[in-house]
Amino acid sequence: MNTTSAMGLSARRWALVLGSLASLMAALDTLVVSTALSTIQRDLGASLEDLEWTVNAYNLTFAVLLMPAAVAGDRLGRRRMFAGGLALFTAGSAACAVSGGVGALIAARVVQGAGAALVMTLALAIVSATFPADRRGLAIGVLEGVTGLAVACGPLVGGAVADGLAWEAIFWLNVPIGLVAVPLALRKLPESHGPDTSFDLRGLALVTAGALGLVWGLVRGNTAGWTSPEILGALLGGVALLAMFIGWQARAPYPMVPLRLFRHRAFAAGNVAIFCTFGALFTAVFFFAQFLQTTFGYGPFDAGLRLLPWTVTLFLCAPLAGALTDRVGERPLMAGGLALQAIGLFWVASIAEPGMSYGALVPPLVVAGCGVSMALPAVQSSVVSAVGHADIGKAAGVNSTMRELGGVFGIAVGVAVFSGFGGTASAQTFADGFGPAIKVAAAISLAGAAAGLWLPGRTNDRSTPPQQVPATTEGRAR
Repeated sequence: MNTTSAMGLSARRWALVLGSLASLMAALDTLVVSTALSTIQRDLGASLEDLEWTVNAYNLTFAVLLMPAAVAGDRLGRRRMFAGGLALFTAGSAACAVSGGVGALIAARVVQGAGAALVMTLALAIVSATFPADRRGLAIGVLEGVTGLAVACGPLVGGAVADGLAWEAIFWLNVPIGLVAVPLALRKLPESHGPDTSFDLRGLALVTAGALGLVWGLVRGNTAGWTSPEILGALLGGVALLAMFIGWQARAPYPMVPLRLFRHRAFAAGNVAIFCTFGALFTAVFFFAQFLQTTFGYGPFDAGLRLLPWTVTLFLCAPLAGALTDRVGERPLMAGGLALQAIGLFWVASIAEPGMSYGALVPPLVVAGCGVSMALPAVQSSVVSAVGHADIGKAAGVNSTMRELGGVFGIAVGVAVFSGFGGTASAQTFADGFGPAIKVAAAISLAGAAAGLWLPGRTNDRSTPPQQVPATTEGRAR
């Protein structure tokens, strides 16, 4: 009997609830610290570079370990490693809350990032493996709606907690949730594995070191200088190591990433689109709250509230878009959604100036939010639906890595453009840099829309569960 068909409704619901809850915590902590940095600096006596690493330590570890997390889930069990990631993330959160110095806080953020890598990758893999193909779009829409909302609301939540309580409460919030979620995951989720029984140790080392070089260079580029030996060495070394990784995957007996997956236009286009989607989204999140604070004089919490016309769409529209994906296919929602996000972002960039009214920002924020909400479930569905059940874990790992690399890339390029056109000395200089930076985000989103047009059209057979596809096939016919 087909595994997905036999799987009870209760197991699917638990997979979606626990996957969404865990992804919410992990995604929230990507940016939740940003609005509490001044309080942390005052309480811990941290330098500006220390503050930078309280954010980057999490993001760097998170991005580098996404592919190894997928491998660990395939080999050791996705449920087991998902629960382990939750436990690690919870322990890291508690360590952040009790850290007495900035060094201990940065170290705890590294632990958090490792747990988040397991949680985010395996949540997508578990949900994709648990739901049949004809309902997977809706499930992924819910998962990605929650994840996108968490990313967008990170500054709001951080500002609210830091203003109303203390910065340590940002991390304490994760602890009771994690303590409840870990035993539930072990009891309620079905176990699943990938088909391979061996670790590709050489591939694991190459992809980890290559991703570390790329992410390090992107994260540090604006601080150390893009032409500095540190950044050039990191970027060129990262590219060289990833090229070696690709060469090894072509002949490895148990490859981490079978290169045959990229022969599917749906898989390749989806990964390009997710890179662009989060490149644009993270850039917008990074600058929007700062613009509202600098131009309108709002505090962190008030600025976050005024972004609700944008952020709420991520939660309200994504599940509807996921259900629509199951009916009409991914291409119209992916290409149309990212084009709509590009229009909204360009609209914001075109009207942003000191003295403007807040009301003028609301329509383009709604347009941009609806666009990314349409695109997210379609992008994720195209990737996991393009492969057989045996490759779902690998596909989720690649997809998660591209998502995080896109976010780091978008912020790095956006900050570089912002610095070239403006600065933080006044509302006017901030607006001078803000407009070009958001136009870059719009261009990145438009590139994602072009990738969406490359996606094959919808096939008639979308109801075949992935378990019925043999591991030796190339997945769903496209």
